[in-house]
Amino acid sequence: MIKYDRLWKTMEERHISQYDLYTYYEVSKSLLHKFRKNENIEIFTLDRICTILECNIEDIVEHVPDEQYTQYVKMRRKAAAADHSRASRQKEYGETPSEK
Repeated sequence: MIKYDRLWKTMEERHISQYDLYTYYEVSKSLLHKFRKNENIEIFTLDRICTILECNIEDIVEHVPDEQYTQYVKMRRKAAAADHSRASRQKEYGETPSEK
């Protein structure tokens, strides 16, 4: 999950308010709502915000792993590793994949 909690701290450190963003920098209120709700934000928009705040992306964005999806990815990695291992053995020993 992507979280934007760091944005608010960075804004405070830079003395830039939400009011400043939508009044002086043409950042929409709906975009600020998306940040508050940790919704999808385009990279172009993140770049603009970083430019306004004179910061790096990690100053406004944080990746927090989703535990359920992390477990799914681990399961898929195991399956992929098994497939690669099987394909490697087949190549090494000249075996052909069995027909399904």
